[in-house]
Amino acid sequence: MRVIRKIENMIILNRLSHIFLIILFASCLMGQELVYETFKDRRVINNHSVETLPARKLDVRIGHRFGNLGGPNGGWTTFYGLENSTDILTGFEYGLTNALDIGIFRTKGSSELRQNINALLKAKLMGQNDLNNPITVTVMGMTSVSTMAKSSAEGVISSFPKEAHRLSFHTQLMLARKFSPLFSLQVHGGWTYRNLVYDEDTNDLVSAGLSARIQVTRVLGIILDGTFPFSGLRTIENGYYPALGIGFEFETGGGHVFQINLTNATGMSETDFIPYTTSNWSEGEFRLGFTISRLFNL
Repeated sequence: MRVIRKIENMIILNRLSHIFLIILFASCLMGQELVYETFKDRRVINNHSVETLPARKLDVRIGHRFGNLGGPNGGWTTFYGLENSTDILTGFEYGLTNALDIGIFRTKGSSELRQNINALLKAKLMGQNDLNNPITVTVMGMTSVSTMAKSSAEGVISSFPKEAHRLSFHTQLMLARKFSPLFSLQVHGGWTYRNLVYDEDTNDLVSAGLSARIQVTRVLGIILDGTFPFSGLRTIENGYYPALGIGFEFETGGGHVFQINLTNATGMSETDFIPYTTSNWSEGEFRLGFTISRLFNL
């Protein structure tokens, strides 16, 4: 009887240990629930966000930047910039998986490189959860090629001595945290490489930036971002400025996200606005912009 009871006790302890392990494992899984919607969109204003598309979702995106609201090229004569456009973006982004996107965009361009085709690859390396990952980490790489006609003038970037001079590249690392349902913050570092630049410039350009989102109501959020290039040439004394923006973001339902913003950046792709922002907020050289995003199931 003692032997049988001992065996029965061992069976009970074994079962209890299995139940304990199952409960522990389940609690760990529950504790690792990912934090979603650090940002509502894949982009903030000028910068990409850490967000990627769900698998098999297609994002059709249209963006527009108008002319200066103030300054010598703004005001009533241009209806506060609404009669001009500095850049227009049209393109598509597709979620291969929940953490991997590909995309292709056409931008009008606002620098010497116009009519740009931009291809991107974006991957989420780590998602924030409430157990052991305090942040979301995403990387993005982009290649831009100018399809504009070759200029006959010598000594300008658009003269394109070689076809490879049409190419520019950008890669970016983004780290973000959703501190609460009301506030998210992102930092990023980027590296831009342009195949052709002027003698006083450098092909490489390092930059860093901040982005934030403040939830105001269930459907409305305030978005802010800024990107700061590190270059001896790109100083205020030389007429270059950080790309700064502030805007509003609306969830309109049915897969729509609508953004309206103000920014001094004239271009809408990283290879454009990071090296070539020369507009000064304090002189009224900022513009109205908007972005419309629509998701489709494929």
